[in-house]
Amino acid sequence: MADVVLSALVKKYDDTLAVRGIDLEIEDREFVVLVGPSGCGKSTTLRMVAGLEEISGGRISIGGRVVNDVPPKDRDIAMVFQNYALYPHMTVAENMAFGLKLKRTPKDDIARRIRTAAETLDIADLLERRPKQLSGGQRQRVAMGRAMVRDPQVFLYDEPLSNLDAKLRVQMRTEMKKLRQTVRTTTIYVTHDQVEAMTLADRVVVMNDGLIEQVGPPTELYHAPKTKFVSTFIGSPQMNLLPCALVDAGDGLSATLASGLEISIPAARVARYRPYVGKPSLLFGIRPEHLTAANGPPRPGQAAFEIRPEVVEAVGMETLVYFSIGDAEVCCRVDPSAAPAAGAPLMLHADVEQMHLVDDATGLVV
Repeated sequence: MADVVLSALVKKYDDTLAVRGIDLEIEDREFVVLVGPSGCGKSTTLRMVAGLEEISGGRISIGGRVVNDVPPKDRDIAMVFQNYALYPHMTVAENMAFGLKLKRTPKDDIARRIRTAAETLDIADLLERRPKQLSGGQRQRVAMGRAMVRDPQVFLYDEPLSNLDAKLRVQMRTEMKKLRQTVRTTTIYVTHDQVEAMTLADRVVVMNDGLIEQVGPPTELYHAPKTKFVSTFIGSPQMNLLPCALVDAGDGLSATLASGLEISIPAARVARYRPYVGKPSLLFGIRPEHLTAANGPPRPGQAAFEIRPEVVEAVGMETLVYFSIGDAEVCCRVDPSAAPAAGAPLMLHADVEQMHLVDDATGLVV
């Protein structure tokens, strides 16, 4: 087992900076997920840790040893790729044993490791089959087993579930969560799927344009984003962001939205927000689940206002309602039993205690 430390890590392709000097410390036995849009540098970072990409600057250490110039085979890591990369002419057992045979591991040790990994991954009855006889989920388990038998210091996963269909992806995500409870190896996992990131990670690293936007536990990133990018990237549907003006209202403050709607700012935030009174480029942020269909008068901390739904989407256990405030499209989540027809008036309550204020000029959450 080992920690992984990235210090001022840079990757440059000609004149293009793919990774812009990131710093990250991953603790021993920690499961960290790198998440972000395509081209943000997450896979490039993982490949530099693996030694598959030469670094342009900075330092990588694994278990306290600097590995900048150490070949991949000597870094004591195991990588699981998006496309399985199984040898089609070999059985499952032979695929899992291949790396160990190259290292001249004793046969008895190879057999023991394969048996243990196969039982852990529930593929013990597949060991004599070839990849073409397996489903996508079974092939991914074999790829994971091939990594496990090496007993590495660090596991590296590069979007391992992205080739699976939606149902199988959910199943494999659950299996990986179970596996994590028994195999506590330091893990770096790359995905563009925020649901995978939120459900699997001890900590999530949100990347954008070669930089780290925020690092923290999944719930922290969801409830306390530090930047505009994180607030909209984490969460589906994304956080609503509405242009607003912050104005004095006696002893308190209120946010005036584009439609003229005024929402009182929670008393606990008045001191923090007061320096932003009158400042342009402010955004009022609130997640869809904090806009709910009214059921009686508003409680303290709630603001009531009427809307006319433009689009109503029934998605099973909840209904998404889309409407406009000024030029901004807004989404709220309502119980299916309270779902209105498009165009019919609906009274909503906003849980203002859950609001966020974003300075659009800096991209930071206040």
